[in-house]
Amino acid sequence: MATKTETTVEQKLRALYDLQLIDSRVDEIRNVRGELPLEVEDLEDEVLGLKTRMEKLKSDVETINYEITGKKNMIDDAKTLMKKYTEQQKNVRNSREFNSITKEVEFQELEIQLAEKNIKEFKAQIDQKKAVMADTKERHGERETHLKHKKSELNAILAETEKEEKALLAKSEEYKTQIESRLVAAYDRIRTNVKNGLAVVAIERGASGGSFFTIPPQVQVEIASRKKIITDEHSGRILVDPVLAEEQHEKMQKLFSKM
Repeated sequence: MATKTETTVEQKLRALYDLQLIDSRVDEIRNVRGELPLEVEDLEDEVLGLKTRMEKLKSDVETINYEITGKKNMIDDAKTLMKKYTEQQKNVRNSREFNSITKEVEFQELEIQLAEKNIKEFKAQIDQKKAVMADTKERHGERETHLKHKKSELNAILAETEKEEKALLAKSEEYKTQIESRLVAAYDRIRTNVKNGLAVVAIERGASGGSFFTIPPQVQVEIASRKKIITDEHSGRILVDPVLAEEQHEKMQKLFSKM
């Protein structure tokens, strides 16, 4: 390309259209990839969440088992005391001592009953948590398998396109350095404001590419003369004639085929 001071309007238009073709190719590659990276990220978060939930449930079960062990020890202690009190009752000197020991025995019996009730409740909690763990484990396995499949799919696409995408992005930056900054700024602004990222379009059937608004014949003649940069009054896109567009398409296709 010529230096910026020597660049003609036609050369500017060709450079801008080349840049558009490069960036559109990058857009195509990313569209093929689609929402897959986000889907993989969401699945990774879900799998991690399920794993964390299983660990929490496992920790809860361990805590409850610890509580059950404590209650069982309490029962053993209560039985030991009851045995001791029963022996003491054989050697009481009066009814007051007998009644006092009897109350202690009854208290220990109540303690045992309460501990056994607690153990029963704890075991029910464990059963409930184990059921949730089983469901969570099954779902975790399913989502992990799905994640592996999606990662494999993404890696295959990346393997096919990553090298080309990097080369295209480097080429896009290279082309931008050869176009005056005000035009690059305008190009970037237009690309940001349109849905399909097309800032430079060719005339198709008398209208701006992708538009239904007809361009007046006189304006079409001006565009074909390549003497000044003309934008579509409706979309703001930079317009080029179909002949120039076709020539640049052929040129850039050769470039893409080498990447």
